[in-house]
Amino acid sequence: MAKKRYTAEQIIAKLREVEVVLAKGGSIGQACKQIGVVEQTYYRWRREYGGLKIEQAKRLKELEKENTRLRKAVADLTLDKLILKEAARGNF
Repeated sequence: MAKKRYTAEQIIAKLREVEVVLAKGGSIGQACKQIGVVEQTYYRWRREYGGLKIEQAKRLKELEKENTRLRKAVADLTLDKLILKEAARGNF
């Protein structure tokens, strides 16, 4: 079965659906079955997106992307610095 990727907005909407089912007295298992995910996914989503609003989730994803980009830039610059330092010493 193919995996489906949900956007942050979809995940938050599904978490709200689970809250409604739980408020009506349903179990977590029933709620997860209704939204179409396993309990493990529900708990992972709740940990990551639990108290977030849609705008906050969008901003979180943007910051994660920027953080990844900046980490890559720092790694590239560090590598360049090490190469230049070794070339300056004459160990090539």
